[in-house]
Amino acid sequence: MTNLSDNWLLKVEGLTKIYGEPNENSVRLTGPLFGSNICPETDSIVACADINLELFPGEVLGVVGESGSGKSTVVRLLYFDLESTAGVAYFNQYGNGAINILNESSQKKRFIRNHLMGMVYQNPKDGLNFRFSSGGNIAEKLLMAGNFNVGRIRERATELLEQTEVPVRRLDDSPASFSGGMQQRVQISKAIANNPPLLFLDEVTTGLDVSVQAKVLDMIRTLQQELGIAMIVVSHDLSVIRMLTDRTIVMKNGRIVEQGLTDQILQDPQHPYTQLLVSSLL
Repeated sequence: MTNLSDNWLLKVEGLTKIYGEPNENSVRLTGPLFGSNICPETDSIVACADINLELFPGEVLGVVGESGSGKSTVVRLLYFDLESTAGVAYFNQYGNGAINILNESSQKKRFIRNHLMGMVYQNPKDGLNFRFSSGGNIAEKLLMAGNFNVGRIRERATELLEQTEVPVRRLDDSPASFSGGMQQRVQISKAIANNPPLLFLDEVTTGLDVSVQAKVLDMIRTLQQELGIAMIVVSHDLSVIRMLTDRTIVMKNGRIVEQGLTDQILQDPQHPYTQLLVSSLL
C-alpha cells in the first residue's frame, strides 16, 4: 500500500498487460532473458509486466526502448487507452492517493483524464479531431474539464497557440491543413489546456524533420520549465531522453531492465542492452 506522506505524484506497482489467453507461466517464460515477449506455451503476448515506477511533481521521467519493448503500452495503460491485466496505480491528486485509478469506473477515469492528465500521441490524428479547428480542439479539452465560458475558452486557445508558436491567425483553421510539426504543437496546446499536473508524451518527434524535431523539443522543455508540469516521455531516441528527462527507465521485451538518473544511465549504463543503446548514440 502507498505511503501517503511521500511527496510522489504517481505511483505504479506491478503494471502488466497481456494480450491473448495467458497461463501462470506467461510472464515467467517471457522477457529479456528469453529475448521475446511471446509466451511459448500459449502464444499470448506480454506487452509489459511487473512495471514499478514513481513520478514526483514537476519531474520528467523518460521511458526508452526499441519498438515492441512495451514503453508506449505503459503510458496508454496509465492514460486509460488500454485496460491493464494486473497492477495498481495511485495518483496523489485523486482520492488522496489512496485509490487504485486503474480500477475506477469509466466515468471516473474520464474525470481523471480530463482534469488531471494530458496526452500527446506520436500521430497527431490520435490526439486531434481534424473535423474541428485548432481552437475547437483546445475548446474540446476545456469543455470536457468543465470550462463553459466561450469568451474565456477562446482567450485560452489564443494564449496556448501563442505559447506553442502556432500563428494565432490559424485559430479557426483545421489542423488537417497544418504541417506535421504544427499539428504536434496544436496537440500539445490541447493536452496542456486544463493545466494538468501530468503530461504523457509518446514518441512526439518521430516522423518529423530533424530541424522541426529540435524546435518541438525545445518548446516542450520551455513549457515544462514554465509550467512545472510532470511528464512521462516515451521515446526510442536517447537524444530526446537526454534533452528532456531527469530520470530514465529502460525497457526491453516488456520489462524494465535498468532505471536511474538520466545522466548516470547515459554515462555509465549497467545493463548490456542499455550499453548497446548508448553506444549506438555515440
